[in-house]
Amino acid sequence: MALLQEWQKIAYNEKTNKGELQRFWQNYFLLEKSVYEKLLTNPDEKVEGTVKELAEKYGLSTLEMAGFLDGINDSLVTPNPIEEMEEDTKVSLAFDKEKLYKNMVDAKADWLYELPMWDEIFDAETKKALYLEQKKSGTVIVGKKVGRNDPCPCGSGKKYKFCCGK
Repeated sequence: MALLQEWQKIAYNEKTNKGELQRFWQNYFLLEKSVYEKLLTNPDEKVEGTVKELAEKYGLSTLEMAGFLDGINDSLVTPNPIEEMEEDTKVSLAFDKEKLYKNMVDAKADWLYELPMWDEIFDAETKKALYLEQKKSGTVIVGKKVGRNDPCPCGSGKKYKFCCGK
């Protein structure tokens, strides 16, 4: 079984006691935070290796590293083959800084996007702009409702009820 499937079986097990699952995630988030602190301290460093090597480098188990790789994969310059990943699979942690910041905001992971290391990467204005851009991307803006007797918005010149409103 691939590492990611094993990780998901443990992390998303609905049969597990809620308190146990909560403790599992609290522990994982602390580990995740420590890895991001190290990565963001030197954001331009090219971090590569096998899953097992990176797990050892950051003090994680290979399953925890699989979970971390799953979380960061959308923010990487070149995504890793996480679906079929094994301990000896070569992976890279080269991330797109803006994408990573936005994905942390999207995940509502304030313990990650508020890390002090971001201050060395982006100034306050850039962080605010990225934050707002990400928040707005999920906002659905509903336009003004077209009345039955209003001109049709398609531009035909007919009333809405006789055109697109049928």
